[in-house]
Amino acid sequence: MIRIQLAKALRSLAFLNTEKKKRAAELIIANKELVFQNDEKEKRAAELVIANKKLVVQNEEKEQKAAELIIANNELAFQNVEKEKRAAELVIANKKLVVQNEEKEQKAAELIIANKELAFQNEEKEKRAAELVIANKELAFQSDLKEKRATELIIANKELAFQNEEKEKRAAELVIANRELAFQSDLKEKRATELIIANKELESFTYISSHDLQEPLRKIQIFSARLIDDESQNLSEKGKSYVLGMSDASNRMQSLIRDLLGYSRTTTSEGKYVITNINTVIELVKKDFTETIAEKNATIKVVGVCDVQVIPFQFHQLIQNIIGNALKFSKPDLSPIIMVKSEIVKNTDVISDKQLSAQEYCHITITDNGIGFEPQFKDHIFELFKRLHDKDKIPGTGIGLAIVKKIVENHNGFITATSEINKGASFDIYIPSTLPL
Repeated sequence: MIRIQLAKALRSLAFLNTEKKKRAAELIIANKELVFQNDEKEKRAAELVIANKKLVVQNEEKEQKAAELIIANNELAFQNVEKEKRAAELVIANKKLVVQNEEKEQKAAELIIANKELAFQNEEKEKRAAELVIANKELAFQSDLKEKRATELIIANKELAFQNEEKEKRAAELVIANRELAFQSDLKEKRATELIIANKELESFTYISSHDLQEPLRKIQIFSARLIDDESQNLSEKGKSYVLGMSDASNRMQSLIRDLLGYSRTTTSEGKYVITNINTVIELVKKDFTETIAEKNATIKVVGVCDVQVIPFQFHQLIQNIIGNALKFSKPDLSPIIMVKSEIVKNTDVISDKQLSAQEYCHITITDNGIGFEPQFKDHIFELFKRLHDKDKIPGTGIGLAIVKKIVENHNGFITATSEINKGASFDIYIPSTLPL
């Protein structure tokens, strides 16, 4: 009976041993699979270390992340060492399991727990590896961003350098301009000094012309007249012609000096501006030519009216010279008719190639029916000493219209002339209606 029970126990023990061997074999296979997976993970970790080292070389700013990677790899290596220790312990436990079933069961249980822990650790490692990949991508993105910022900074620095060069150029140009301005200022001061000297010389000339030159002329005229009056019976006809020629020449010389004095007095716009009625000036000029108007049966018509701010004595001389010319250059067989028109016009209504400085102008037109002049001389007639007619037939010095133009310019205005031979002449005068600023 005992043998039967012992046989049964042995069979049962043999069956249990067989099952334990199967379980141990399965456990060994599982451990080998686990070791294989760990080896693969180690290879991946090694490849990751190599990639991280390359990344460290490429970018110094990745050193901190690389340090974290090294720490993680060290931890992984440490865990692998631990795994190897556990594997060794598992092998020992498996060997002992063959001999000691109870210890094997306990070790198997511990191994199961260890495997679960290892699986958990593997999952954690995979998470760390994924986080490390993301961190590496972020680090690469930041590196690209920094390179982009560096490129933009280089471009900005180049632009700033270009702007600084431009500023230096402008500063150099400004220095040159200031020097030029200083030079021009010195030149203007020099010209002003020369002008003062010239004015003083002109004043001296004016004084000499009005006193020293005219005094001998008056004596020549007086003595010529006395010779004709007192000694004409003692003079031959040729002698009389000489004396008359001398008297005529002295009269022409006196007219020239008088006209030169008039022109010299109009070379400046100095004087007091007064609101003046144009028609009032024309009436005064009529009185100046009362005898000539009567002698030539001349008619002076006035149309319109203008009040304008002018220097009275200069403006009187302007109107006097133009009307005087109209009477002088009249046709011998035709009574002179002189038309004077005046009106206020806007600068937009003025046709001129000159720059207009005023908003409104007093437009004065003086027209006659005299002998006129050829159209090509419309500008030359205002030149000093310019004569278009024979001085023996029509007396004059060729200064009158030069004085007119100078007076008009003194008033910031301008004058034009139009004419044809034997069809009279027309003068258009534009004077600002208000005092120039």
